[in-house]
Amino acid sequence: MASSNNPALRRIPAFRAGAGAAPQPVDPTTVGSAPDLEALFQGRSAGSAETGRMTYEDTVVKTVILFAVLLAGAAVSWFVPALAVGGAIVGLVLGLVNSFKRRPSPALIVIYAAAQGVFLGGISRFFELVYPGVVIQAIIATFGVFGVMLALFANGKVRASSRLTKIFMGAMIGYLVYSLVNVGLMVFGGVSSSLAFGLNSVTFMGIPLGLIVGVFAVLMGAYSLVLDFEFIKNGVNNRAPRVYGWSGAFGLMVTLIWLYVEFLRLFAILQRN
Repeated sequence: MASSNNPALRRIPAFRAGAGAAPQPVDPTTVGSAPDLEALFQGRSAGSAETGRMTYEDTVVKTVILFAVLLAGAAVSWFVPALAVGGAIVGLVLGLVNSFKRRPSPALIVIYAAAQGVFLGGISRFFELVYPGVVIQAIIATFGVFGVMLALFANGKVRASSRLTKIFMGAMIGYLVYSLVNVGLMVFGGVSSSLAFGLNSVTFMGIPLGLIVGVFAVLMGAYSLVLDFEFIKNGVNNRAPRVYGWSGAFGLMVTLIWLYVEFLRLFAILQRN
């Protein structure tokens, strides 16, 4: 089984596969009569509120809350795109802080979602003005990948593995280096209009490098979703504390935001060419 690629989850024993919850001692005095036991088994199962443990349902609720906050932030910066720069900086800082915190902070995760919403709303408005239609295409593509990977994972068709995760981590480092170099060239290199996307605008055998890199990034994002699902599954099976549902929701949000930005750029390059 693959280990977590999320530093916040990697240090949490409950998110490791096979790290089952400690057995609880049974008090003989609490065992009632047959009718009592029958009523117990027929009763409603205890949820996360009663047990204080992480559940799928609670993680879904937390994820929905984060995306509602993200959409609210995006709505604001859609009309004031200049806020996107501040949102990007705050989102980057809080993303790193939340990733390395040993215990998740719901407040910081919610603020991260708001900041990323402000960032996404601003850049989405810019892309939509220059390349009409790319925003809705990116949204559909992002949730399409999410739905497919969730269905495949739920049916046991895809699973994370240690070997693939090591390859993923190596590819991620290479991708980050490429992205940083590309951003540096775009900001300080004075690229021409024909190179609006920096290195991504360079053609290789007639194909923009951005398309090749974009498809590669989408494949990595799809595998990252598998890792996110695996982490949440391990947390639920190992009865992690309820608060770690925020970590699962945060991981999903980071991956989906990444996929959306990649699709946004991918469709813009396609339209430009």
